[in-house]
Amino acid sequence: MDVKKRAKIITEWINNYCDSSSYKPKALVVGISGGIDSSVVSTLCANTGKKTIVLTMPIKQIKSQHDLSLSHAKWLKQKYNNVEHHLLEMDKIFNSFSQVLNKFDNEHGYANSRARLRMATLYQVAAANSGIVVGTGNKVEDFGVGFYTKYGDGGVDISPIADCTKTQVWELGKHLGVSEDIIKTPPTDGLWDDGRNDVQQLGMSYEDLEKAMVNKNDPNYQKYLEIREKNLHKMNPIPVCKFNE
Repeated sequence: MDVKKRAKIITEWINNYCDSSSYKPKALVVGISGGIDSSVVSTLCANTGKKTIVLTMPIKQIKSQHDLSLSHAKWLKQKYNNVEHHLLEMDKIFNSFSQVLNKFDNEHGYANSRARLRMATLYQVAAANSGIVVGTGNKVEDFGVGFYTKYGDGGVDISPIADCTKTQVWELGKHLGVSEDIIKTPPTDGLWDDGRNDVQQLGMSYEDLEKAMVNKNDPNYQKYLEIREKNLHKMNPIPVCKFNE
């Protein structure tokens, strides 16, 4: 599909959802990290003409990531008059959280807790503005390998690019005029103090993951399945104890 058409479809889809929803949201709330996914989603939201609130929520953030987030927010505000940006410093919140839970120290747990604290923040801002939280996950992450935090960045109201591969998201970024620095920067979830990127965590590039997702004969297919199997608990429905009576 032509990238211009894809962008138009997504923008219209967001508008149609808001206009047909019984809730009638008055704002679109997006967390921006300086990465390509959130940059594309926030731009598509701004394209709708609806009030778009973008939040930068640093928690021990790597400076280069933080700078890209601020740069993108500045670009959005200059280009669209319906965009509102807020910088919410969350180090104190996270520090208090980790101090209270110091008996349960776990690096992976704290990484996910950063995402969940941001999710709670997004919903508070959405509630204060009669808005909805717009997700930034792509198809590879959300439905391929489950590369997201359950009830963190996976906790959203709508997900506009969840049927787009990472390659398609990069194409959308170029089409929408997103900064080349953001497009070229290796993707990262920004949840780790050492700044590890997505490829380092997954062990595969997004390009290789996309190929393996659609081709069982791909040399990386088994590796893709191994990553997917570990995260199926995020993608499958919550197990429920059901009764026949």
